[in-house]
This record gives sequence, C-alpha cells and structure tokens, in this order.
Amino acid sequence: MAENYQTWEVTEPYVNLHDSLGEGPYYEKGTNTVRWLDIARKQIHTVSVTEGPESVKTQQLDVRVSVTADIEGVDPKEKILIGAKFGLAILDRKTGQYEYITRFVEGEGNPRTRSNDGAADPHGRFWLGTMTDFDLGEFQPEGSLVRFDGGQSVETTRQSITIPNSVGWSPDGSIMYFTQTEAGTVFAWDYSAEDGSLSNERVFYKHQGTGGPDGFRIDVQGNMWHAIYGESRVIKISPEGKLIGEIKLPTRNITCTQFVGTELFITTASDPEGDEQSQKNGGALFRVDVGTTGVEPFEFKLKK
Repeated sequence: MAENYQTWEVTEPYVNLHDSLGEGPYYEKGTNTVRWLDIARKQIHTVSVTEGPESVKTQQLDVRVSVTADIEGVDPKEKILIGAKFGLAILDRKTGQYEYITRFVEGEGNPRTRSNDGAADPHGRFWLGTMTDFDLGEFQPEGSLVRFDGGQSVETTRQSITIPNSVGWSPDGSIMYFTQTEAGTVFAWDYSAEDGSLSNERVFYKHQGTGGPDGFRIDVQGNMWHAIYGESRVIKISPEGKLIGEIKLPTRNITCTQFVGTELFITTASDPEGDEQSQKNGGALFRVDVGTTGVEPFEFKLKK
C-alpha cells in the first residue's frame, strides 16, 4: 500500500431512492443541482445541493438514458444531451420528449446494443460507449467506443468491447482515459490539442481485485477517483497510475463519481444478493468531502 494512503468512510446515504442501476452523476452548475440516472428504470433524478434531499425530483422517460451532458449555449433547465439506446439525442426536460441528432449507425440501429457511459471532449465532441442491452442474457464483446462530432459525423474508434465505461481527460487535456470494465483496465492515450486525435495507447491502471472499475472523474491534481463495482469502494489513483487512497461505502455495487466543490457524489446500483447492509443501501446516492475539486466537464458543441 502506498505511503500516505488516504481513507474515507461513508456510512449513510445522502439520498436513497433504491435505484436499480444508479449511474451518470453530473453537476449542473447553473442550478447547483446534481442529476443522475437510473438506467434500468428509465429515470432521471435531480437534487438541489442548496435545498438538500427533500428537493429530489424524478422524471420518468420511455427510453434508457445512460449518460447526460450540457450543450454549449443551451440552458440545461430546458434541454440536455443524452446517450439513448441508438445514439445521441437531445432531451426536452419539460416534456420528457427526445430527438436523436446522430445514431451509432444509419437507419434504425442495432437492437442488441444500447449506449453506456461517455463524455464531451475538449473539442466539444462526444465519446460514447455501446454494449449489450439488458434482457439479452450475458453481455457479449459486441460493444464499441464511438466519437460523435457535433451531430454531423460518427466514427467508431474501438470495437469488440464488452463493457465500455467512463471517458475523461487530464487537467491539461493532454491525456484521454477510457475504462473497460470487463478487462479491469483503464487505458490512456496522448490526446492532440490540435485535432483531438489519439496516439501512444497504453495501460494506465490494471485493477487487482474481485470487482470491476466502473465510472470515474479526474481531480485538478490529475488523480482519478474510480468507482469499483462489487467492492464497496471508490479508489483514488495517482497521475502515475498508482493506488493512493480509497473511500469505503456501505454497499457493494459502486458505479460512478462526480465532484461538487470539494465533495464527491457517488452513485450505486442495487445489490439483491448482498448482505443486509448492502441491500439496504444499494442504489443510494452518497457524498463525501475529499478536500479537492474536479476538472470541469466540457460541453457538447452542437453543429447543425
């Protein structure tokens, strides 16, 4: 274990809606709210950081949303970008209606797969993973990592992935990270400031444990705060790829993280086969002050 290894312990949820698959936490700065998803139940939740847990609202949709982002020049109270089953779409938050701007493939799309995690890059493009949809048995290596450029072009950059997960960038934007859960691996590339191209692929972090790395966020020092599904913890990884800390949580299936000031908000999934404590807290949203702030997310640039 690293010298000066840091530990935090969280014992109580901040909000417990018992999500089936809580995911995709995102800090909406303009409204000081956190929004997150229950992918399985097709829901978007919001909570006002100012008002607290009593302010939770849930919007029921008719599509599974896997990730959200703000759109440059658009009020997020009105519309946001979503990863939907067949590609990128814009959600009208008042009506719950959505419209695809670009699909993974032309036409109706592949009914076997759905979107998973992703993020906007420093150039305002969106990177989004695909994976086997629910109800189709075991996940297959039929997923991919796709880059959307403003709603105009689509490029599949990686194929034959089982569970593609978070995408993120170092504080100076020179490194792009990408987690493949089933491989227990976080990959890194050099990211070009000029055109956003990737080079020098390498393994940044290889997980040793029974669980799988799920979603992450990067802090302003370049550390990665990575949720570990199945291990009741978030791990802190240094810019050199070394394990330097962990947050212990009272449920097993930890899915993703999001900075709000110096606090880390953490989503989780249900754990019907866990012990009593893990079942009770599965699907809750947690928060903990970790004494640092996160890299600001990039906004998606919509080109028409």
